[in-house]
Amino acid sequence: MSDEFFMYLALGVYFAGMLLLGFAAFRRTEDHEDYMLGGRNLPSWVAAISAGAADMSGWLIMGLPGAIYATGLIESWIAIGLTIGQSCNWLFIAPRLRAYTEVAGNSITVPTFFENRLKDSSHVLRITASVVILVFFTLYVSSGMVAAGVFFESSFGLDATAGMLIVVAVTLAYTMFGGFLGVSLTDVAQGIMMCVALVVMPLVGIAAIGGFGETVTTVEGVAASNLSFFGTGFAKAATQVTIISGLAWGLGYVGQPHIVVRFMALRSPGEATRARRIGMSWMVISLAGAVISGLVGIAYFAKNGIELDNPETVVLRMSQILLHPFIAGLVLASVLAAIMSTFSSQLIVTSSALVEDVYRAITKKQVSQHRLVWMGRFAVLLVALVALYLALGNNNSILSLVGFAWAGFGAAFGPVTVLSLYWRKLTRWGAFAGMVAGAVSVFVWDWLDRITGDVWLFDIYELAFAFLISLLVAALVSLATYRHDSTIEEEFTRSLDYVKNSR
Repeated sequence: MSDEFFMYLALGVYFAGMLLLGFAAFRRTEDHEDYMLGGRNLPSWVAAISAGAADMSGWLIMGLPGAIYATGLIESWIAIGLTIGQSCNWLFIAPRLRAYTEVAGNSITVPTFFENRLKDSSHVLRITASVVILVFFTLYVSSGMVAAGVFFESSFGLDATAGMLIVVAVTLAYTMFGGFLGVSLTDVAQGIMMCVALVVMPLVGIAAIGGFGETVTTVEGVAASNLSFFGTGFAKAATQVTIISGLAWGLGYVGQPHIVVRFMALRSPGEATRARRIGMSWMVISLAGAVISGLVGIAYFAKNGIELDNPETVVLRMSQILLHPFIAGLVLASVLAAIMSTFSSQLIVTSSALVEDVYRAITKKQVSQHRLVWMGRFAVLLVALVALYLALGNNNSILSLVGFAWAGFGAAFGPVTVLSLYWRKLTRWGAFAGMVAGAVSVFVWDWLDRITGDVWLFDIYELAFAFLISLLVAALVSLATYRHDSTIEEEFTRSLDYVKNSR
């Protein structure tokens, strides 16, 4: 049998597994809260691994190893920043958000939580947050679809559009019918695949090179700076920008709706402790594997005199050369897993924004749970079709916007979330002003970078400054508009007690 047969077989096994998990979730989804939040009954290990898988996307297996392969260990500062940021997210945000979202009107989405927490009867916060989610996530999902098509074309020689349609069909099936639980269960399977691939590939590569010592010697021989966290020297502005920007990525976690929704779905606030240990173990192993894979790729391809046209394919090329075709097919499937786990999570969040945060905010009608579930499924389909339309156009201007999505969400929602959980005096106008200031600052900072040319200050990742601006604006406006509200005070205290009692 041909190598191609085994690779397609592996891909077929993967797709079948995802559909089976989606069907299992479909049978356990009965009402609207089940569909949007898994009935707040997500086990800690599922929440932990699904949060990581939803976060990383194809960047984990392609982007990060590729950056390490091209530049060396200096590119690992993003991984360090993300590890610190996610650890703090689990430690300081997860327990309080789980408790407060239940106390504040049993909020099942981030926009609804902002409204209920701050008693915003005007729905300004809820609608504004929903618009931010709809715009950014539709573009984000579109980019994932394009990435899936390009991946199929480069890895299997299949037409990019055909590959894209296959991935969209499978992802849409388990997301539409399985809802949040379907997305979470498939995320776990996909997360395990990603982690195993990033453990196996460095080990196989090191063995093929001739051992750990030979690998290190070869990497240093290609360029001495490859094994330096500071590249050509910390004193250089370019190095400082890389390090500061990399660490700043960690600030974005608290504002990512598709990640923090896992915190809201935990069985209890106390489950966050166990989930943190599992989730951070998965993250550290996966990120370390990605970094080491990039370094091993430097040594392997240099030693064998192989030219690698695209650094981001370093893991894929090694798997195709060093592994049995079926196993290599599973490694390739893990790239799809990374892509699909992210945009399926984004689909369910945009669905909730449409149904829970827009439709239910503006309508006064009583709607049955059964109808709400089907509205959620229709919303998933609608967003997917819009994203697919944009993806088929392969519009570069759309893809360029995706680069701002992490910073946009981090700056718009991050400070408001932190203040909601830790500061009693946050007001609805403070939250609104902070949200707008954060989102706008991301675009303004990028514009300043483009018009000022080589000014190194503006090369620093937008999130670092936009987050601080949003935090400052939200605090100042809140102080100016604060009025004592006994209901808010009582719920704030009750949420803290809930966290304390669940330990």
